[in-house]
Amino acid sequence: MHVIEANGARIPAIGLGTWELRGRTCARIVEQALKLGYRHLDTAQAYDNEREVGDGIRASGVKRDEIFLTTKIWTNHFAPHELERSAKESLVRLRQPYVDLLLLHWPNPQVPLAETLGALAHAKSMGLARHIGVSNFTVALIEQAVKACPEPLVCDQVEYHPYLDQSKVMAACAQAGMALVAYSPVAKGKIKTDETLGRIGRFYRKTPAQVCLRWLVQQNVPAVPRTSKIERLSENLDIFDFELTDEEMKAIFALHNPKGRMTDFGFAPKWD
Repeated sequence: MHVIEANGARIPAIGLGTWELRGRTCARIVEQALKLGYRHLDTAQAYDNEREVGDGIRASGVKRDEIFLTTKIWTNHFAPHELERSAKESLVRLRQPYVDLLLLHWPNPQVPLAETLGALAHAKSMGLARHIGVSNFTVALIEQAVKACPEPLVCDQVEYHPYLDQSKVMAACAQAGMALVAYSPVAKGKIKTDETLGRIGRFYRKTPAQVCLRWLVQQNVPAVPRTSKIERLSENLDIFDFELTDEEMKAIFALHNPKGRMTDFGFAPKWD
C-alpha cells in the first residue's frame, strides 16, 4: 500500500470518501472497499453515516490496526468541552476505540481557533485520535493553526482536482510538514469527458479518473474519491502500475480554471 507520510502519520494514498453514502449502501461499499484492499476511510459527523462506516469495518473482517480511519468534527462543536464530548460521540457511533485522524471540518470564526485546537490536541492526548488535522483551511488559517496548536497537525483536507489550483495551500502544508488531502479528486465526475485526461488515459489504457488520481499521488497528495459503485472501487485503486511524465503532469496542471471550485458555502472562508 502506497502511503504518504506527514508529521508522523502514514496516510494511504487512496482512500474511500463516504460523503452522501447512507444506510446499507454505505456499509456495503465500506466492507467491499476493505476487502478489495482499501486501508483508508474518510467520514464526518456531518455525513450522518459514521454508524454505517463502523458496520462496514466490522463486516469486512480487516484488522482495525490495518485501517486508517478519519472523521471530522462539525463546526458547532468547536467549543473546548463540546469538542471532546462530540469526538467521544463519534467513536460511539463508529463503535471504535479511536480514529486515526480527527479533523476540524470547516473553520469557525465564532470560536477562537487557539481554544478549538487546544481541545483537538487534548482529544489526541486522551487517545481518542492518533493524529489531528484540519479541513477547508486557507493559507492564513494553516499558519495560525500551526502556531496555536500544541500538537503537530498532519493535514489540511481540501477540494483538489485538475480544475482547481491549490498550489498556495500545498506550499503552506509542505512548509508545516503537513499533507494536503484531496476531496472531490475527480471533480465530482466532471473529468470523465476531459479531452486531455482522455488522451493521456488512452496511451496507458487507463480511464480519465485513474489519470487524475495518479496525477494527485505523484504530487504526494492522498485522495479520497467517493463512489457508490463497487466496480469503480477497484478502478480507483488500480493506479500504481504506470507513471505520468513531466509533460503529462504539466498538461494536467494547465487545466486549472479560476472558476474551478465546486464546493463553496456561505460560511466558507475567503479562499486563496
